[in-house]
Amino acid sequence: MPTPIEKDRRELFNLLKTQAFSKGKFVLSSGKESSFYLDARLVTLSAPGAYLTARIMLDMVSQDPIDAIGGPTLGADPMVGAIASLSYQTGFPLNTFIIRKEPKAHGKQQQVEGPLLKAGDSVVIIDDVATTGKAFVESIIVLGKMDIKIQKAICVIDRCEGAHKALAQYNVPLQAIFKIDEFLK
Repeated sequence: MPTPIEKDRRELFNLLKTQAFSKGKFVLSSGKESSFYLDARLVTLSAPGAYLTARIMLDMVSQDPIDAIGGPTLGADPMVGAIASLSYQTGFPLNTFIIRKEPKAHGKQQQVEGPLLKAGDSVVIIDDVATTGKAFVESIIVLGKMDIKIQKAICVIDRCEGAHKALAQYNVPLQAIFKIDEFLK
């Protein structure tokens, strides 16, 4: 009998496959051409998709001693909101954060938004889709300048095009809820 998380994973997969997966000719943010595209935000911005993603990611970090979870805007935005809300509802509130592409030009000129992270804090970084790992690497560099320890990175979908290797150079393991081959079967 499947566990509740296995059921959630199966339901999230079905949402992604039916609502976010497309075949055709696409240019990715890395500049590469692809014959398929997974627009995960179509699902992570929906009520069921946000809920399921948050449940699964909270399960994936349940044994990690972390101070916060967050990642690069725009991929992490809907997920961190859902994770913060669900973690509070379950009695184990977890702070979240968003990393801007550039520091704000006004106010406190912060690049990392959310409850204040401090040197020595331990975090998990998340994103919707990992291809080359560029957004994760940029996040690792920003957090590294703040002396934040990154336990691991989690993505909804790993396109298996170099992200794992790119993050390994920073000693950050990458975990994925799904790998692209699951959608290509």
